[in-house]
Amino acid sequence: MMFPHNFLWGGATAANQIEGAYRADGKGLSVQDVMPHGLRTPPTAEPTNDNLKREAIDFYHRYREDIDLFAEMGFKTFRLSFAWSRILPQGDETEPNAAGLEFYDRVIDYLLEKGIEPLVTLSHYETPLHLARHYGGWTNRELITFFERYARTVIEHFKGRVRYWLTFNEINSVLHFPFFSGIESTPEELGPQKLYQAIHHELVASARATKLAHEIDPANKVGCMILAVPRYPLTPDPQDALAAMAASHEDYTFGDVHVRGSYPGYFLRKLKELGVELEMTDADKEDLKHTVDYVSFSYYMSVCESANQEAGGEGNIIGGVPNPTLKASEWGWQIDPVGLRIILNDYWDRWQKPLFIVENGLGAKDKLINETVEDDYRIDYLNDHLVQVGEAIEDGVKVLGYTSWGPIDLVSASTAQMSKRYGFIYVDRNDDGSGSLKRYRKKSFDWYKQVIASNGASLRP
Repeated sequence: MMFPHNFLWGGATAANQIEGAYRADGKGLSVQDVMPHGLRTPPTAEPTNDNLKREAIDFYHRYREDIDLFAEMGFKTFRLSFAWSRILPQGDETEPNAAGLEFYDRVIDYLLEKGIEPLVTLSHYETPLHLARHYGGWTNRELITFFERYARTVIEHFKGRVRYWLTFNEINSVLHFPFFSGIESTPEELGPQKLYQAIHHELVASARATKLAHEIDPANKVGCMILAVPRYPLTPDPQDALAAMAASHEDYTFGDVHVRGSYPGYFLRKLKELGVELEMTDADKEDLKHTVDYVSFSYYMSVCESANQEAGGEGNIIGGVPNPTLKASEWGWQIDPVGLRIILNDYWDRWQKPLFIVENGLGAKDKLINETVEDDYRIDYLNDHLVQVGEAIEDGVKVLGYTSWGPIDLVSASTAQMSKRYGFIYVDRNDDGSGSLKRYRKKSFDWYKQVIASNGASLRP
């Protein structure tokens, strides 16, 4: 199995899940600071002491040690996010927090010293809390200006050092988890008018950041980032196929706008049927024409869809119906390696833009024994998914790279637990906050090192 010679192997993280130091050096609060239990409970009024993300795995102070381990594995790239509230603590300031920029200076410079290409996400589920509570998050058009200012600050500051950028993490997740986008309401509480207006604001902000990045440095490569979920009809019934198509369109919309520069017809029909009238200026329409260089996505699961409301309960974390042919992880996410080949072909055929798999991994309850973890289940999971990436490349799909989620144990976004572990590196920290934070190499560490060294040739068919 042949991967391109310049394939970008690596790993992916988010600031709020690894950095800790939640109020250090002038950092402001983000929405994550009032989500101590992830998506399991509503946000709290104020930050609480039981939030593991306050310290996380202390990457803020241990980044050199962790980057050394990534370099030992042979990483070509490392996907990280900048915490918006570390650079602009409230989110609406006109001048950045110098200490925040200095921290990322140290991280980026050390990555480059180790020969690792930085891949930076501008906003990864960590909207400044002030923007969420004072302005209403992305329901407010003013956030476009605030995000544009933040994007300009960091893109100018890191010119020549960061070449690969992503605007918003899993931008379509706002359909399911609005507070990750700084909107403190459920989709039902928001209603379609406010929800889709917020989505429009976020898409315009993404396009403006893309335009800025290209103006500041034409060598910059900017991508969108989508939560990718193949949706299969539960039965051969054409109505189930229509249900799968409609659910897929929900996700396609975000890629269609980023790649094609305008809203697709099926989306405009949906808005009309919902009675939604977007407030969209001529300037907005021009902004949306600034399209991305590549499409990146996360992939963890697939679901089935059915027109029959009695077909079964929700599958996985983002709706749908459980697939009776698939097994699931310990957290109920159905495991479907072939779905990754399907989504790669689907996106390539649809958009004809280079693709980048920037999240894929298995959350599991690891056991540290004799200073390692025998995580063959993780090796099997990743091997089977990477084989399907290789098949997609053979199909003619252009794939830029693969960054596993997360290469080092971190605090889960969905559950805010440490026990849901993804890494090649075990971090000694528990759900109750205890632990030494010492790092240990798992069995999968050497496995992934070999995969990278062989450029995928060591994968088992």
